[in-house]
Order: sequence, then C-alpha cells, then structure tokens
Amino acid sequence: MSDADVITRMLHAIDRRDWAAVKDSFTDPVDTDYTSLWGGEPETIAIDALITQWTEFLKGFGATQHLTGPLHASGDRVETHVTAHHWRPDTGNAWVVHGHYIARIANGKIAGLTLQTFHASGDPDLPHIPAQRE
Repeated sequence: MSDADVITRMLHAIDRRDWAAVKDSFTDPVDTDYTSLWGGEPETIAIDALITQWTEFLKGFGATQHLTGPLHASGDRVETHVTAHHWRPDTGNAWVVHGHYIARIANGKIAGLTLQTFHASGDPDLPHIPAQRE
C-alpha cells in the first residue's frame, strides 16, 4: 500500500464505522488541525480519544460519504481534495464539507492531519445537534 492510500483507507473506514481500521491508519498520538472548520487550536491527541470524538460526532448520522481526489504524494506528505457528506436518517437533511486534506505520513500511517475547509453547505445545524441523536 502506498502512503497516498492511507487517507483513502481511513476515510472509507470512517464511512463504514470500522473504528479498528481507522485506528490502524494513524500513529498514536496524532497531530490534528481542524481549526478551519471548528476554530480552536491544533492539537496532539491520542488516537483512542480522537476515535471517541469522531464516534460521538457521527452518532445519529445515517451515513457519511467522503469523496477524495486527486491524491498527490511528495516525500512524507499526501494531499487531496475532500467532499464529506453527512446525512440525517430522520430528516434526510445533509451537511456537506468541501475542503483539502494535508497528511503527514510516518511508516505508512497518518502522523498529522490538517483540514483546510473551503466551504460548508446544507443544514448548518446538523453538526451542533447533541450526541443523543440516536
């Protein structure tokens, strides 16, 4: 598997809710930067804590779909555009994030992940609905 494949593998695993495969895609800990989407500060986080955050965030979404490409790998860096669809099963509403991922790869795993958000569309309230949405 090439370094570029690890991003695709990780995003497909998120869409399948295959948390073991997600965990296997990252170093522990991992540097993350989602400040362009959520604000705050970049952080270094244990992979189990990151998966817990993502699991809680995705509760209640009936499905997600992360579309990427093209992928560009250079040295220890992989970049790709991403469109992430998040659907609610009870309403059919969606929240979609359009952006660009930059990943730092170490030994075939993601050691750092930055999202550069271009635009979010759809229902802006969906990401803020409490985790008790199941």
